[in-house]
Amino acid sequence: MQSDLLTAPIGPTLARLSAPNVVAMFVAFATSMAEAFYIGQLGTASLAGLALAFPMMMLSMMLAGGSIGGAVSGAVAQRLGAGDRYGAELIALHAVLLSVFLSLVLSAIFLSFGGAFYAGLGGQGAILQEALAYSDVFFTGCVTMWVAMSLNGVIRATGNMRVAALSMMMGSIIQIIMSAVFVFGLGPAPAVGISGAAIGSIVGYGCSALVQFWFLTRKSGVLRLHVRGIAIRLALFKDILQVGLLASVSPLSSVATVIVITGTMARFGDDVLAGYGIGARLEFLMIPLIFGIGSASITMVGAHFGAGQYKRGLKIGWVAAFSAAALSGIAGLSLAAFPSLWANLFTDVEAVRAACRSYLQIVGPFYAFFGLGLCLYFASQGARKMLWPVIGAVVRLLVIIGGGLFLESQGNTTATDFFMLISGAMMAYGLMTASAIWLGAWKQKTVP
Repeated sequence: MQSDLLTAPIGPTLARLSAPNVVAMFVAFATSMAEAFYIGQLGTASLAGLALAFPMMMLSMMLAGGSIGGAVSGAVAQRLGAGDRYGAELIALHAVLLSVFLSLVLSAIFLSFGGAFYAGLGGQGAILQEALAYSDVFFTGCVTMWVAMSLNGVIRATGNMRVAALSMMMGSIIQIIMSAVFVFGLGPAPAVGISGAAIGSIVGYGCSALVQFWFLTRKSGVLRLHVRGIAIRLALFKDILQVGLLASVSPLSSVATVIVITGTMARFGDDVLAGYGIGARLEFLMIPLIFGIGSASITMVGAHFGAGQYKRGLKIGWVAAFSAAALSGIAGLSLAAFPSLWANLFTDVEAVRAACRSYLQIVGPFYAFFGLGLCLYFASQGARKMLWPVIGAVVRLLVIIGGGLFLESQGNTTATDFFMLISGAMMAYGLMTASAIWLGAWKQKTVP
């Protein structure tokens, strides 16, 4: 499988590897839509509470699957590209152990300080209670997400995208079913409201993790996950973290960007906050779609860099990035033209719908830049050169903070003004990341 990646045509190979991931991500997209639909039936307070808690769930997902999981995938792919199967198997085991540890750290943080955090974002009363009802349950069991994402990164690195995609699709389908069961109390299950969606997520990821663990320990031919007879090496944790921690700055910046805007939207009232939450959900749902292409680029770029084929690896990164930009741009433009198709899915409150439509009409046309920058971020994990993609994400955050302070100093600002600022920051992110790589960021020797 790895040798084929080094000689096969780039476009068809990228499409073949991306296709299962994109399908799986569309199922994940449907899962998140179903979750928002379920919670939307509970009322505006629940929907606004989800708007507060959802970015934190997505942060955990981006760290597990995008940052640490991507670093794992890149490290395993490079070793397989260099013909070092044993080294790849060592990385795989250490990746699983690291994912368990990091999930426990994240759980401890949000279970201890979640209330103060969401209150600081403007959550009060029933909205704060709903945010905590979702967040506390999810972070109690988020280890299932972390393990599932870590194992998925290992499988993707082997080039077996079909198994990686099918296992995640299975987990997503289970999540859709179990969320409905616990949100509404179907059958013998009690109705637990918004926290039922978090229970469904935990169960779905848990089932996916079990299937992937079975595959890697019993069926995988490219590498096997060994849980016995291998000594723990701190150097291997460092090897993952030196890329993964730097890569983590990007999702942290992305979520910080949403947090800053969410805190601002809360000042305009519950309806605007809920409407923004529905609209901004599109960005978070774009991430899995772009990840479908980006994860394939991690494997292909990693294999080529491991084999010393740097020029071809760079070309793969550009093909993947422009493909992601085209897909996300089409989606953004479509919903900018027909925003009610999205807004009407989640609520029947007209004030909430109006805020969501305004967001999509202004921000939607700029999603191509978001897709460009984010896919290059993933491809950079295969190259293990993360500095400039991370700087691009930080610049986006700084544009939001600086621009937000300027708008507030002018007085009489509206939500529309902030939506325009979001668009500009998104464009800055994509252009800066692409420009840096075009100018040779992947050739820098100082970046791991």
